[in-house]
Amino acid sequence: MLIHPQFDPVALQIGPLAVRWYGLMYVLAFTGFFLLGRRRIQTRPQSGWTLKELDDLLFWGVIGVVIGGRLGQVLFYEPGYFLEHPAEIVAVWQGGMSFHGGLLGVLGVLAWHGWRTGKGFLRVGDFVAPLVPLGLMFGRIGNFINGELWGRSADPNLPWAMVFPQLQDGIPRHPSQLYQAGMEGLALFVILWWYSAHPRPTGAVSGAFLVGYGIFRSLGEMFRTPDHGIFGVLTFGVSMGQWLSLPMIAIGLWLIARAYRGNRLS
Repeated sequence: MLIHPQFDPVALQIGPLAVRWYGLMYVLAFTGFFLLGRRRIQTRPQSGWTLKELDDLLFWGVIGVVIGGRLGQVLFYEPGYFLEHPAEIVAVWQGGMSFHGGLLGVLGVLAWHGWRTGKGFLRVGDFVAPLVPLGLMFGRIGNFINGELWGRSADPNLPWAMVFPQLQDGIPRHPSQLYQAGMEGLALFVILWWYSAHPRPTGAVSGAFLVGYGIFRSLGEMFRTPDHGIFGVLTFGVSMGQWLSLPMIAIGLWLIARAYRGNRLS
């Protein structure tokens, strides 16, 4: 059995400037997005994507992730708390970002970019989808460092069962943040990067991302302490994260079926 290290939330202190681990994970996520996008553009020049477009997507994507992710946390998971503490809504450096809210913010950016460039929403989504999972991995590592979103109770004999001292209950738990980093992050990245390495029908890669994330997130929720969502902790035994993932899986399957019926390559 392990003990959570209780990391100092500040990764680096330079005079009055404090760089927090959570913020650093976001920097790594966006840096990975840019580097992977540049590599994909360089190896597939026939795709019609440019580094200027990548810069634009990154800039507006950051805004979409932060605003959407925070509002998603406020509206989907903790509306009561933030209603009582409205000033904390902007305190994103303390953690508390909803993936599903961030996804909605990014979808708005993709739709705008697709309309502005004439590429279309799904073609932009197919380009962006493989660049996202490693960022999700860094985000989950940030959750682990912060000691938040801890797992459900685990068998004390489980070699990697972990006690989170900040909970003051001594209960060994699954390090679900690391499970999710491995599934939603690393595994999904490997699958999507391989799947998108060759041209696919428009919308297929976007659909694969939605299905893959929805499945991995739902599996991860089985080991994670359920959040207090707008409907409570659990509804019919299903967590808020799983409820929000169900339409993702359904829409993803529809996109894949639609893509292969149309058979138009991205």
